[in-house]
Amino acid sequence: MTNKKSSEPAYKVKGVDLLFLQKNETPLESVLLSAIHLPSKQPRRYFDLEAMEALTASIRQKGVLQPLLVRPKGQNQYELVAGERRYRAAKEAKLETVPVIIKDFSDEETFEIALVENIQREDLNPLEETEGILDLLSLKLNQSREAVISVFHVVSHPERESANNVIHSDEWKVVLDVFNIIGKFTPNSFRTNRLPLLNLPKDILEYLRQGKIEYTKAREIARIKDDSQREELLTVAITEKLSLNQIKERINSINTAVTKTTSEKSALYQSRLKAISAKAKKTKVWDDSKKTQKFDKLLAEIEKLLAEE
Repeated sequence: MTNKKSSEPAYKVKGVDLLFLQKNETPLESVLLSAIHLPSKQPRRYFDLEAMEALTASIRQKGVLQPLLVRPKGQNQYELVAGERRYRAAKEAKLETVPVIIKDFSDEETFEIALVENIQREDLNPLEETEGILDLLSLKLNQSREAVISVFHVVSHPERESANNVIHSDEWKVVLDVFNIIGKFTPNSFRTNRLPLLNLPKDILEYLRQGKIEYTKAREIARIKDDSQREELLTVAITEKLSLNQIKERINSINTAVTKTTSEKSALYQSRLKAISAKAKKTKVWDDSKKTQKFDKLLAEIEKLLAEE
């Protein structure tokens, strides 16, 4: 089937497409959906099931109103560059053809566009957004994610010469350009409000990346310090689809139990210390120099432990 120029006036070119296309560079064509393929390298994506069902219903009724962005891959074959939600919804709606904009993007441009589109998704949770921005900066700066993070930390100390060097560097200009495109953060607000998310417990991070739990629920569960208790609540929250309020109630129960256990332990240790103190007043151990030295060492260890609070 040959490509057809589209004359449909209702199609809209907006969002990420406009960032990578020149003015008036938006010729629309209609191609077979089966001729479009997903790229092998693409950002991690989680699509909200309810949102996808709503989009599928809309596309089934009205068609695809915003064209997909694709690049040629062989004769009458294309690779998707932007519009994965629309692509998946169109397949689910069993459309035969879809409107597209075809442009011969490079591999780097393709991945960059995919990252930007991922960052601009409406259903993006804060962790996905944070990692997406870091991945985009890593690509633009040709540095690892860890190296990019270190740049933010260096700049956070303006009194140091190293910070001044970074601020006046070409790489920092790239960072500023990226944040101007995203339009939601400054580098400083990103560092203070978003980078700390990467310090969440590993099990929490993994569940978030897999899209198995909402961010607000995961953030609450992350308050549990005990690994086994946190993992257990994570599993229950997902399998039983607990609400945020139900999760908070369970966390309060866990914290109450922990507080009770801690109080009981504290009372037990205080009782033992009193008993030891009473015995110490009556003992003749102080007449034995070897036992006294040993007692001094043990007492010093106890004092050291108490000083570490």
